[in-house]
Amino acid sequence: MKLHANARLTPAGRGMLVRRVLEDGWTVRQAAEATGVSVRTAYKWLSRYRSEGRSGLADRSSRPHRSPRRTAPRLVRRIERLRRRRRTAWEIAERLELAPSTVSRILSRLGLGRLWRVEEAASPPQRYEHERPGSLVHIDAKRLGKIGGVGHRIHGDRSRRHRGVGWEVAFVCVDDCTRLAYAEVLPAEDAVHATAFLRRALARFAQHGIRVERVLSDNAKCYGSNAFQALCRSRQIRHLTTRPYRPCTNGKAERFIQTLVRRWAYARSYRSSALRAAALPAWLKRYNHQRPHRALGMRPPIARLRECREQPA
Repeated sequence: MKLHANARLTPAGRGMLVRRVLEDGWTVRQAAEATGVSVRTAYKWLSRYRSEGRSGLADRSSRPHRSPRRTAPRLVRRIERLRRRRRTAWEIAERLELAPSTVSRILSRLGLGRLWRVEEAASPPQRYEHERPGSLVHIDAKRLGKIGGVGHRIHGDRSRRHRGVGWEVAFVCVDDCTRLAYAEVLPAEDAVHATAFLRRALARFAQHGIRVERVLSDNAKCYGSNAFQALCRSRQIRHLTTRPYRPCTNGKAERFIQTLVRRWAYARSYRSSALRAAALPAWLKRYNHQRPHRALGMRPPIARLRECREQPA
């Protein structure tokens, strides 16, 4: 039970009040004044101690014993059944003639406040992790708007936009085993830039002693180009693609992009795209060498790489 923030007495203070009255001979008024509570409150704790002992001095829930207006259990079960059929809170409220706020509150209490929780419960994600570095690397790209001024992510006003500034692309590459990552900002997501990015990513991983065996990407045209495929063949790398409309297959790259966007691209206000791109290497170094990763037991990717090197072959 969480102690009330404005409570005058803790369970220890209530015990002191009881001892002063029952053992030290203080009057109830004297004990109440010494502890800063009313006489009525002092009598309440004395009465609870006499009837329940030390356990009577603990905090109790303020929840009422009866709630006549509480939603009937039968109706709660109907709400849950409809939710598991992928119905939104508004659809459930309309069908059962309830207030949307009531439905939302019940869904949150049931742990079904988000539709993705329903979908994950029905079809749990198939998680996997390759045993050695380089066995599989994930490649993906994220389009970023060029910077022509402070954007709505900073000032919050979507009506103030900089039209016609253009786009640039952040290519990312993540090792499945260690989560070691590499990224670059390039002008476009085409065959030339995708192939050049892969070549530099392979060189960067090689600096860490990682030989890439497989590359997993989505079905974008740049990854199916002759140049990209030729590079994979020349390095004896097997190129795999995700299932159409299933980005979760490339989940490690997708998750890294979320972190990249929040912690680097939109973490602060940059004056230009060039300054944003210049900040990327330092952020990557921190991500790989310092930032704790939950999937790695709150260790950075470089720690997992060292661990893999120390394991016997």
